[in-house]
Amino acid sequence: MHQHDLGIEQLRAACAGWVVGREIAFHQRLGSTMDDARRLAEAGAAEGLVVIAEEQTKGRGRFARKWESPVGENLLFSVLLRPQAGQMRYMNMAATLAVRDTVADVTGARPAIKWPNDVRVDGRKVAGILIESAVASDGRVDYAVVGIGLNVNFDPSPFPEIAETATSIARVLGKRVERTAVLARLLARLDGLYGEVRAGRSLTAAWAARLETLGRKVRVRSHDEVLEGLALRVDEEGNLVLRRPDGSLTTVVAGEVTMQA
Repeated sequence: MHQHDLGIEQLRAACAGWVVGREIAFHQRLGSTMDDARRLAEAGAAEGLVVIAEEQTKGRGRFARKWESPVGENLLFSVLLRPQAGQMRYMNMAATLAVRDTVADVTGARPAIKWPNDVRVDGRKVAGILIESAVASDGRVDYAVVGIGLNVNFDPSPFPEIAETATSIARVLGKRVERTAVLARLLARLDGLYGEVRAGRSLTAAWAARLETLGRKVRVRSHDEVLEGLALRVDEEGNLVLRRPDGSLTTVVAGEVTMQA
């Protein structure tokens, strides 16, 4: 049985007075922090709840992909938020910026965001973000769950499918790091950014400034369509505006991006 090194009481003390982290639920083993946060949201849990698991048996990333994470090496958690409908566009921005800035704080590196929601260091993925929401028929947002998987002490080299594309904070630093401080910093960053959104401020400019995708030729798979072009900018919603080879502009709402040489 793995001993976890996460100081949950320390985290609760660090988050006192914040929205994010006002309640922390820790599990040694869980199907999925996303599913558990959704269940609690539907049972009326207050926003700011953080569900943490050392091990997920049904962890998933975008496009329902399995998220590899050995027990006790990384941070796997979901945050329950209850934004207004007009604030939903900023949930992914707040999450990716919080992770990006935390990794920068801890490593001194210059991570970038690959549109729409991978955080990378030197072209290798250090974190993934997943947002799931429930919206009522009148357009009101019931809740949004922000799922974050951050590679902290993970060595991806034994996993052939991600050995060349993934990294971790420990790999960047060349030493293991204590996860409690990393998570406390990340929750602080997220709380601050969510506070900005709640105060009516836009995160788009700050987010766009951290996107490595802009100004590059990309191939985007969106639904069943593959689009190629120059990534010009993002709009206020966070959608990617592409200039196609014929000079026309197209807006991509969400998709999987491949950088082209």
